[in-house]
Amino acid sequence: MKIATWNINGIKARQDNLLAWLEAEQPDIACLQEVKSQDETFPRAPIEALGYHVETHGQKGFNGVALLSKKAPDEVDRGLPGADDDIQSRYIEGVFSVSGGVIRVASIYLPNGNPVDSDKYPYKLAWIDRLKSHVSQRLALEEPLILAGDYNVIPRPGDCHDPAAWAEDALFLPATREAFTTLLGLGLYDAVTSADDKAGQYTFWDYQAGAWQKNNGIRIDHMLLSSEAADRLKTIEIDKKVRGWEKPSDHVPVVAAFEFEWV
Repeated sequence: MKIATWNINGIKARQDNLLAWLEAEQPDIACLQEVKSQDETFPRAPIEALGYHVETHGQKGFNGVALLSKKAPDEVDRGLPGADDDIQSRYIEGVFSVSGGVIRVASIYLPNGNPVDSDKYPYKLAWIDRLKSHVSQRLALEEPLILAGDYNVIPRPGDCHDPAAWAEDALFLPATREAFTTLLGLGLYDAVTSADDKAGQYTFWDYQAGAWQKNNGIRIDHMLLSSEAADRLKTIEIDKKVRGWEKPSDHVPVVAAFEFEWV
């Protein structure tokens, strides 16, 4: 079973690229972030025509997450618990029946946090705290749990082309990286580094200053796994080629293959 995550950076702007990628790669479940679309205007018909079920948690103009799957989920939860007044659409979670049980898959768009001297950075850290609390409860279920998405966290110096350039950025501040490390400490595995911990595995290249052409990238799109999911991980890759397509997202997909089968 192939499970992927991709910050699409606008579903309507990137629809042709998404459809071409889905048709070519055939992921069983695709977690999308930053769809920038309300639920009622999400272009689901052409995606459904490729054989996918669509679940969205949208917002007009920014944010928004989605789950595309070859079979419908058994249940869906929208929004990260812990703050009833948080109206930003950044979390959707689905439970899917597989041979021998279920898997739980979430699409996550963690706050950016910049500028750090605004209320956006405390919101980012508070959001991570809420995620930790929620993940702790989910891990207690002892199910395969896959938390996929744009975390807006550069975990290690080797995950960016120039650590000095990111030193004061919310994505790389010590408090951000410490919060991410604490999240992993709950019992999660970073799928990319668990498979290969080499530096320079980037998932994002800015549109400015020829970042893609110079390979000035960062790794901020992650797939975090419970032990039950990590035990079934076969392969994982960063699909860099789509960054070179016409009108690309500034992120690329991360695609993992697991030893799960639909029922």
